[in-house]
Amino acid sequence: MESRWRKAKMSLGLNLCVYVPRTLEGDEPNTASSTAALVSPVASSSSAATSANTTPTAASEEQSHGKVKGGAGALMPTTPTPTSAGLRLSKSGSKSFKKTCAICLTTMKPGQGHALFTAECSHTFHFHCISANVKHGSNSCPVCRIKWKELPFRGPLPAELPQGNARIAPVNGYQNGGHMTILRPLPRARSSGRLHHLTALLPDNDPSTFNDDEPLDLLSEATEDPQQGCLRTVEIKTYPEFTEVPENVSERSFTVLIHLKAPLAQNLQAPSNLGDANGLNTSRAPVDLITVLDVSGSMAGTKLALLKRAMGFVIQNLGSSDRLSVIAFSSNARRLFPLRRMTESGRQQSLLAVNSLTSNGGTNIAEGLRKGSKVIEDRQAKNPVCSIILLSDGQDTYTVSPTAGVHKGAPEYCALLPSTNGNQQVPVHVFGFGADHDSVSLHSISQTSGGTFSFIETEAAIQDAFAQCIGGLLSVVAQGLHVKVESLHPDVHFGSIRSGSYSSRIADDKRNGSIDVGDLYAEEERDFLVSVNVPSDYGETALLKVGCVYKDPLMKETVNMADVQVKISRPAFVSVQSVSVEVDRQKNRLHAAEVMAEARFTAERGDLTNAVSLLEDCRRMIMGSVSGQSGDRLCQSLDAELKEMQDRMANRQRYEASGRAYVLSGLSSHSWQRATARGDSTDSESLIQAYQTSSMVDMLLRSQTMSRSSTPRGTPQMRHAKSFPARPQPR
Repeated sequence: MESRWRKAKMSLGLNLCVYVPRTLEGDEPNTASSTAALVSPVASSSSAATSANTTPTAASEEQSHGKVKGGAGALMPTTPTPTSAGLRLSKSGSKSFKKTCAICLTTMKPGQGHALFTAECSHTFHFHCISANVKHGSNSCPVCRIKWKELPFRGPLPAELPQGNARIAPVNGYQNGGHMTILRPLPRARSSGRLHHLTALLPDNDPSTFNDDEPLDLLSEATEDPQQGCLRTVEIKTYPEFTEVPENVSERSFTVLIHLKAPLAQNLQAPSNLGDANGLNTSRAPVDLITVLDVSGSMAGTKLALLKRAMGFVIQNLGSSDRLSVIAFSSNARRLFPLRRMTESGRQQSLLAVNSLTSNGGTNIAEGLRKGSKVIEDRQAKNPVCSIILLSDGQDTYTVSPTAGVHKGAPEYCALLPSTNGNQQVPVHVFGFGADHDSVSLHSISQTSGGTFSFIETEAAIQDAFAQCIGGLLSVVAQGLHVKVESLHPDVHFGSIRSGSYSSRIADDKRNGSIDVGDLYAEEERDFLVSVNVPSDYGETALLKVGCVYKDPLMKETVNMADVQVKISRPAFVSVQSVSVEVDRQKNRLHAAEVMAEARFTAERGDLTNAVSLLEDCRRMIMGSVSGQSGDRLCQSLDAELKEMQDRMANRQRYEASGRAYVLSGLSSHSWQRATARGDSTDSESLIQAYQTSSMVDMLLRSQTMSRSSTPRGTPQMRHAKSFPARPQPR
């Protein structure tokens, strides 16, 4: 016994971590239930004196192992072995102390007061580093990726530990105020029934209320330059179908195009571009962004690695006033960290949390969406702009029956969306990844929330797709935009308002109408077609007036735009009526979107031949129209897009793999008139370019530049989606 205490005193002098064996002779009544005692001293003057009198020979003595009888008479070890407990005796002069911790990249050496953990694969880490890694869901070695049977865990006291699916063996010692344990996962439970409910693999330590978001940086918010105020107004233009109508002729259905264009972002007028990654103020509204990421087993390997890189790009391009929270979901969901400002320290902590993600388990989209919505609803402070990004590559194994193929939980997704205050809606921008994702459910989530649905066909396009999305979110210049339309002639009445997915209304008297547009990114354009009747008249007929009101998110002021009137001439005779190319172009766009929806419905019924025929007829109609004959680029883009859809409906296998998602992404883009990622085969004439803004293109160039610079020499360049051009083309 004396030699063991001498060894303990020696280790105190050397500031090492050792196990003090428990024997029958040395057991104390109050420690009889303990497995081992962990000694982790802190350097002091007395320990330094002890260290000076310690010989290297004594420091290298081996541990002795006592034995006690088990319940069945078997002999059991009284001291945990390095494999079973995870901690080894550190010897003076060992080369392991010259190594660095692979997680924090600092030197592991004695005298720093940190416990060390040596895994069964022989790799050593700081205990607090590796336990934090395990807390974020990792159960494998960060160096060699071998899956561990016993995990280090640093959590609450045993009395506070929740009941779960794991056995926890406590170690009677404290390090930096935390209780250190070794977590031994139980074997995975077999699923029963028709639903694939898998064992929860992400530790769920989330609080009941997510009200711990970091306060806003009110002092460093950018202020608007009053001299630039005139540049931050939405532009309104109107185009009648015909500029002249004979005075004795009346029209039952006369179309007027309402065209809106958002102002140029303040930060794009200078070389500083979008972000304030260097801590500089930029004239844009700060963002609250919640990313809900699929880390199920199907995301293993390259998928997860590229997702981490894409999230790293997002983190690095958010400003110090922007806040980010990450939700990871597999069989269950967990919040990695609360809404956190992307300051220098905030970025580093966020990158560490994202890099600790591992892939395993099933796919519980509903739980991930629920927690993402809860972060928004429970936040104490609110940035002007808020959005959710959701990415998944598989079917929701908790709401889909693999036998019947019925989406039982599809209606429930709408109930999980974040609640809104007034007319302000929180959009969920959804990204379906690969050939196995549930494009129907994901498209439904985006459509209900006012977000977009993007189809990412190849792994290399994840970062570019995210870049395009945040390029728009970081350039919001108008919020809650509301368009008002009013008849100016007593005999002019509204017939219809074609506004895509945007909500529109016509009053009972048919003389007033409105459109709820919502948020606009810098330089975004919106086109709506209003149908009215035109009575016979002479001279000039004032048909209607158009105005809009919106909130400037940067100035936090309401902007009322002056009304724009629509008038047509009424001569006695008109030799040739010239159709407006602008109106005809938008008619073609809306007709193409309607045919896409009809073709998809036909394909879902199994009639791919008829679906392809519908698309072919639409192509001929568009190219034979006035705008198509004039070489209008939008018509050419629509033709190329419809041709791509025909190719993806060539057979049932290809339609299931990519055709359905490609069509749904196109419908999302046209209905909201906003850019989406669509596969990787859309050529340079894609309509996606028509919806891209300068802010999106700038962020895409950053992404592609970073991808090229981070690719080692001698390795093939990853193929980027052709959906993203170098520069936007004119409409």
